[in-house]
Amino acid sequence: MESNIYFISGIDTDAGKSYCTAWYAKQLSLNGQRIITQKFIQTGNTGHSEDIDLHRRIMGTGYLPEDKEGLTMPEIFSYPCSPHLAAHIDNRPIDFNKIERSTQELARRYDTVFIEGAGGLMVPLTEEYLTIDYIAEKKYPLIFVTSGKLGSINHTLLSLEAIKHRGIPLDTVLYNLYPTVEDKTIQNDTMQYIQKYLSKHFPETKFKAVPEINNLH
Repeated sequence: MESNIYFISGIDTDAGKSYCTAWYAKQLSLNGQRIITQKFIQTGNTGHSEDIDLHRRIMGTGYLPEDKEGLTMPEIFSYPCSPHLAAHIDNRPIDFNKIERSTQELARRYDTVFIEGAGGLMVPLTEEYLTIDYIAEKKYPLIFVTSGKLGSINHTLLSLEAIKHRGIPLDTVLYNLYPTVEDKTIQNDTMQYIQKYLSKHFPETKFKAVPEINNLH
């Protein structure tokens, strides 16, 4: 069976990408897919990826052999910031060949690979190279995370314009309902608005609401 590699990005750093990546991976694994997640560039850590930690906790798998081999966290930088600045602070460039080798090895072992990005689409990986450039260059289908917090309509529509401009296939939009809010006025309206916008401009794109997971910690 041919592997499928998907890139997961979102409206901003706090969109809930790690949470939604893990939730969606778990749903697909329950349907029988052999799936693994990768954090292609982790910042703010040393020796491990806190996002992969969260993925495995939500997926309920524990640490996998590929985690221990470093294939799921090929590039880790110590300072919690955008990759281009983190690489500068640690005084070493991002090794994109290492990331590619790791992704392809995961794709050989699993049916599906989810690559979680760092921050939003326009986050710079180098001075001249944005995350969205990487996605477009690799021709990865995109899974995009948004939410119902104030301002997310603007961030979402700007991102969708950029996605369309780059010709990136938008596979799925994940609408993050975590954490739960008491007043759902904005959350519900934003969800309806985005769904209508997608049906008009991205009719092939799937839309899934991601619920809060009980007992996450």
